[in-house]
Amino acid sequence: MTAADFAPAEVNHRPFLSVRDLSVEFMSEGMALRAINGVDFHLRLGETLCLLGESGSGKTVTMRSLVRLLPPTARIAGKVLLDDIDVLTLDPDRLRAIRGTKVSMIFQEPMTALDPVFTVGHQIAEVVVFHEGVSWATGRARALEMLDLVQVPSARRRLDAYPHELSGGLRQRVMIALALSCRPKLLLADEPTTALDATVQIQILLLLRELQRELGMATIFVTHDLGVACEISDRVAVMYAGRFVETGAIAEIIDSPRHPYTIGLLNSTVHAGSERGQLAPIPGAPPDLLDMPPGCAFAPRCAKVVADCSQRVPDLEELGPGRLARCPRTANPDC
Repeated sequence: MTAADFAPAEVNHRPFLSVRDLSVEFMSEGMALRAINGVDFHLRLGETLCLLGESGSGKTVTMRSLVRLLPPTARIAGKVLLDDIDVLTLDPDRLRAIRGTKVSMIFQEPMTALDPVFTVGHQIAEVVVFHEGVSWATGRARALEMLDLVQVPSARRRLDAYPHELSGGLRQRVMIALALSCRPKLLLADEPTTALDATVQIQILLLLRELQRELGMATIFVTHDLGVACEISDRVAVMYAGRFVETGAIAEIIDSPRHPYTIGLLNSTVHAGSERGQLAPIPGAPPDLLDMPPGCAFAPRCAKVVADCSQRVPDLEELGPGRLARCPRTANPDC
C-alpha cells in the first residue's frame, strides 16, 4: 500500500465539513461558561485550516466539539455537517463508527494518548480490525504499512515496541499512522509538534504537509505558533475568547493583518522579517470566560479601542473574498 491507495478518486469542490453557529458551554458550579460563541466555517477536501490563538482562546474545544470529544458537562449547539452528516445528532454507535473512518485526530501529547500497556502495532491493528472487520493478521499488516508510510525507521521491529520505548518524534509518527490507518477524509491535529524539539518539529510538519497533499484530506491544525501556521495551512482562523476575530488566506493574514489581536500576535512573535530588539507583547491577559467584558472581548487589551467597542460585540465584516475580521475599524487599514 502506498499514499496513492489513500487518495480519493475525485476531489469534490463542495465543502466536506460545514460548521454553522457552533457554541459550546461548560457547566461550572451552577454557572454556564461559554467557551465557543457562534463559530462558522467550512472546509473542502485537500484544504488545511489553521486555528490560531493564545492558550484558552477556544481552539482545542472547537476541534474536539466536531467529534464530540468533550466531557459530559459540555453542551454543544449548532450544526456540524461532516459529508452531509450532522455529527451533533448521531447516536453513540454511529458516532463511534465515523471516528477513525471519516474523521480522525492527532492529539497533542502522544505519550498520554497511546496506551502504555499495548505495543504500537497492536494499537494500530486494533483500530483497523474494529472499523473494517478484518482479521488481526490483516490489521497487523496494515499497521506495518502505515508505519512505513509515515517513515518510521525499522518499522517491522517497531511494531512490537511499547510507547515508552520510542522517542518523542517516533511516538508522534505512530500517532499519525494510527490516525490515518482507516483512510479518514478529515484529519484533526491538536498542536502535534508542541512537545518536540525544533528539528523533529520541522520533520513532522513536512511529513504532515506531504501526507495531506498526497492523500487529499481536509485538515484542521491547531497551533499558537505563527511559523507552524505558515508552514502547514492554506487558510487561517484567528480565535480570541471563543470567537473568530479574523479569517483569510495565510499569506493575507501574515502580510496584511487587520484585527488588532492578529497584529499583536505578529508583533509578539519572532519571524524572518523581525527587527532586532525586544518583542512587543500584547498587554494584559485573556478575559475570564465566567466574567466576560461587555462588547468586544479584546477591548481591554486593545491600543485602538474606541467607545463603541465596549457597547456591542462586533460582527464579522467582509474585507474581500474569503477575508473577514471582527472589528469596527477594519474598514480602514490605516486606523
